[in-house]
Amino acid sequence: MRVKEIMSSDVSWVDPSVKVPEIAKIMKEKNVGSVPVVQNGKVLGIITDRDIILRVLALSKDLSQVTAEQCMTADPVCIEDNEDINSAAEIMAEYQVKRLPVLRKGQIVGIIALGDLAIESIHMDEAGEALNGISRGITH
Repeated sequence: MRVKEIMSSDVSWVDPSVKVPEIAKIMKEKNVGSVPVVQNGKVLGIITDRDIILRVLALSKDLSQVTAEQCMTADPVCIEDNEDINSAAEIMAEYQVKRLPVLRKGQIVGIIALGDLAIESIHMDEAGEALNGISRGITH
């Protein structure tokens, strides 16, 4: 099975200049824990709820002034939409990430999450493998 068959294609993303409160609103409205940071269709980074906590709140920065670019994880690992879901699970495990932006010819077309792998019982092995790798820690 291919990534494009189980990815979420209704993905919201933000420009690098968007401020943290607007990103948090998107996360709340879409019920997601991450938002890709995109410029001209190219993924520059990803910002997670954890990034906001650790890189903004924990450092007592002014929420209204911090931009996505200032608190995102730059150059996130991504996957092409025609890749096999086993590859997605391996990448998640290797890089300890729960979400991967999905690209087609370098442009964002979706996002795949660990939960997407676990939705159907046929993908439980892939989800378990990824979660096991995430739990063990980065090995590269």
